[in-house]
Amino acid sequence: MQLIIGGSYSGKRAFARQQSDALIWHSAYQGDSLESWHTRVLPNHQLVLEGWECWLRDLLSAADEPDLTTLRQTLQHELRALQQAEMEQGVAVCLILLEIGRGIVPIDAHDRQLRDLNGWLSQDAARLCDQIHYLWHGLARAIKD
Repeated sequence: MQLIIGGSYSGKRAFARQQSDALIWHSAYQGDSLESWHTRVLPNHQLVLEGWECWLRDLLSAADEPDLTTLRQTLQHELRALQQAEMEQGVAVCLILLEIGRGIVPIDAHDRQLRDLNGWLSQDAARLCDQIHYLWHGLARAIKD
């Protein structure tokens, strides 16, 4: 798996497009649910998943009092399922994650939970991914290759 991470509008999508001509986009920004990525898997294609912060927000909003440990385990399960699909079905997986951990800590508890969960997702994805690129101002830096 490949992880592309960076701030808003830092060039993550453009960088992903440079990696392959056979891309399949699965995007929370287009209304795709996280769980439905299974329907998009095609051998010899690259499955790009973006909008994780939206999926995280949905997970947090679905519970009255969210248990972050359980939510993190749910996300770890999805990451392992993506890794397994990559190995068994011949699809390359690319995760595009928004870096939201820098700057001022949000005053709202829900926003802090979103920030924390996104940080844990980033760490868990980084452990599983073979390649990691950090994008800043349209410039990519390989962190893990």
